[in-house]
Amino acid sequence: MLNYELKTMFELSKIVRDNIKSLKPYSSARDEYKGKDGIFLDANENSLSKGYNRYPDPLQLKLKEKISTLKNIPSENIFLGNGSDEAIDILFRTFCEPGIDNVIICPPTYGMYEVSANINNVNVIKVPLTSEQFQLDTETVLRRININTKLIFICCPNNPTGNGVKWNDIKLILENFTGIVVVDEAYIDFANYNSLISKLSAYPNLVLLQTFSKAWGMAGLRVGMAFASAEIISLFNKIKSPYNINAVSQEIVLKALERKDEVVGFIEIIKTEREKLRTELSTLSFVAKVYPSEANFLLVKTTDAKSIYDFLVSKQIIVRDRSKIELCEGCLRITIGTKEENELLLKTLKQYK
Repeated sequence: MLNYELKTMFELSKIVRDNIKSLKPYSSARDEYKGKDGIFLDANENSLSKGYNRYPDPLQLKLKEKISTLKNIPSENIFLGNGSDEAIDILFRTFCEPGIDNVIICPPTYGMYEVSANINNVNVIKVPLTSEQFQLDTETVLRRININTKLIFICCPNNPTGNGVKWNDIKLILENFTGIVVVDEAYIDFANYNSLISKLSAYPNLVLLQTFSKAWGMAGLRVGMAFASAEIISLFNKIKSPYNINAVSQEIVLKALERKDEVVGFIEIIKTEREKLRTELSTLSFVAKVYPSEANFLLVKTTDAKSIYDFLVSKQIIVRDRSKIELCEGCLRITIGTKEENELLLKTLKQYK
């Protein structure tokens, strides 16, 4: 378990919803029985079938042990969810009273923070990033915090802008906020700086999100990770559905963790292709700017995003139109594809107008 330098300003019990504190979680016999072998007549499964007739490990212990080694963090500080989106939703259900509490987000950013807030009837306070560098406006963030602010979401590297967020700005918020600071590191494997996992021991109000969907190439499996204090993780485990990660996903991710070196190779290829694509896109007459990226995509400011988007769709090339988002006017977000896909994209764009 991580040893925390507890700050007197942060007390977990003061921000957890009362009904969650008293919640008695669903418990199966598989939670209670610690053995691996036996005759299982507890869960009304089809005992005649073989293969995937048994429910998966509800706490994904084998997988967490592997992730623990990979990330250098104890298993009790790891939560696995059905994508990072499950962890985001659980954060709202753990800490935010519907119709009363609020959260702060910093647009342009990942859209599910606001969607999940709306689903949970939680008010959203928006503090836009700075217009030039897409950095946190820390002064305004701290000024907008009120007694009902429970979560602050920071995406780093940020989606859709692709840039990193300064650690000193995140640190300032962590040290001046009595709620939870959520740093979404979905694209951290593509960045030229390290994850904040090493900071968890100093900041008990820090929650990190990561995923197997991006660098690990397993978006179809829907396996996300959250890292936090053991106390926060235990709350997440109380709330989650009993078998939230299916057996097939657990098995495939376990096998994938054995080929870490291959994934590192993929990451380097994507980063190389990212810079090549950025250079080539910058030469096009209708491209005003290609923003620096620490992710596996580029934000590209154009003279007519909608027209270019429609043209690409007509050629069966799908990118993301972000031009209607504040601070992203005229912008398209382009994922880094294979070398062949990137070359075809560039060839097609050169045919535009």
